[in-house]
Amino acid sequence: MAVFESLSEKLQETVKKLRGKGRVTEKDVKDMMREIKMALIEADVNFKIVKDFIAKVSERAVGQDVLESLTPGQQIIKIVNEELIELLGSTQSKITFSSKPPTVYMLVGLQGAGKTTTCGKLANILRKQGNNPLLVACDVYRPAAIKQLEVVGGQLNVPVFKIDNDKDPVKIAKTALEHAASKQFDVVIIDTAGRLHINEELMDELENIKNAVKPQEILLVVDSMTGQDAVNVAQGFNEKLGIDGIILTKLDGDTRGGAALSVKAVTGKPVKFAATGEKLNDLEPFYPDRMASRILGMGDVLSLIEKAQESFDEKKALELEKKMRTMQLTFDDYLEQMQQLKKMGPLNQILGMIPGINTKMLNNVDFDQKKMDRMEAIIKSMTKEERQNPSIINGSRRKRIAAGSGTTVQEVNALLRSFEEMKNMMKSLNEMGKRGKKAFSKFKMPF
Repeated sequence: MAVFESLSEKLQETVKKLRGKGRVTEKDVKDMMREIKMALIEADVNFKIVKDFIAKVSERAVGQDVLESLTPGQQIIKIVNEELIELLGSTQSKITFSSKPPTVYMLVGLQGAGKTTTCGKLANILRKQGNNPLLVACDVYRPAAIKQLEVVGGQLNVPVFKIDNDKDPVKIAKTALEHAASKQFDVVIIDTAGRLHINEELMDELENIKNAVKPQEILLVVDSMTGQDAVNVAQGFNEKLGIDGIILTKLDGDTRGGAALSVKAVTGKPVKFAATGEKLNDLEPFYPDRMASRILGMGDVLSLIEKAQESFDEKKALELEKKMRTMQLTFDDYLEQMQQLKKMGPLNQILGMIPGINTKMLNNVDFDQKKMDRMEAIIKSMTKEERQNPSIINGSRRKRIAAGSGTTVQEVNALLRSFEEMKNMMKSLNEMGKRGKKAFSKFKMPF
């Protein structure tokens, strides 16, 4: 499921009508604005924000310099893109650090927004940047909340501070800060109790924690799938507590986009991170310009490159390139590439970042993760010799590999065929010319 799928689809259809137009009239602009307005309202964007957005775009789009330019359609799309970026927050807003460690981040939000997991995801990002984080368990009400934070911390190898049988979150937070200072933790991330709704008593508790530990930043975790409700929650927390930034969760499941498009304009507080999956590395800095590009179908090449750099080993990539050129590719190489590709995230999300890729078309393509897992199991069931030299894999070996991987002989055959086709494609590409293109068009991954 693509991020902001339904909104993207409608906006892309609308701008496509103007893209190729040699001449654009005020009526064309008016019609386009009506369609954009409906798309934003359907996406659960705050009505006042929609009204302001349409007014700004219309004012700029009907200017003489735009309507009389050589490419008015493209000029208007550029204006829509710029105003979308402005709506999403203009520029990336990074978290700040205190001049004297430890830096304290306090995560707050409603129950079910994914706050505890987000604490771990944030710790993971900060540790990768060279920090030494400590997670603090201050949710003393929800059953198993502390255990959940310990499981998350254990998976990341990040320590969790707790005080058994203590129901005073203010005392726990203060003691954790002293512990962090004595043990050289330079970042403290406090997981607070969730709320079913904005409750006066619990909000007072958060204010008491805030006054006791003086956090560098209070980050509100909101479920983007709740749309306009998420915006109301953000407004409520900001008025009662004073937040510094927002972390949007479940953005991978948010086909509408109302929360992300409204929350900055309503609260004045920036979205700092967005969670795009359930894994502990599925938290990304929020870039308004890249998100606007993705919504309008212009791709997000920078994020794609960053994902690839994070997941792929440069030295191994150069070795692989050499093997492909010299036709020495083995199933070990094939397996390694699959594993590195999986690290980048779901394939439809990755392809959705490529400019010109129709996200609607991706919905009809079967990116079955289980099929990739079965391919992996087949390769792992081969002997070292078979991986190095697949030509020795005869009928009886195929049966053994299928039995060992829990797959069928047909699936083993499909993988072997795919591998041979890929080698033939590489050979054709090396020989250049038209044959390379033909080979590439025939090649199909078996998943």
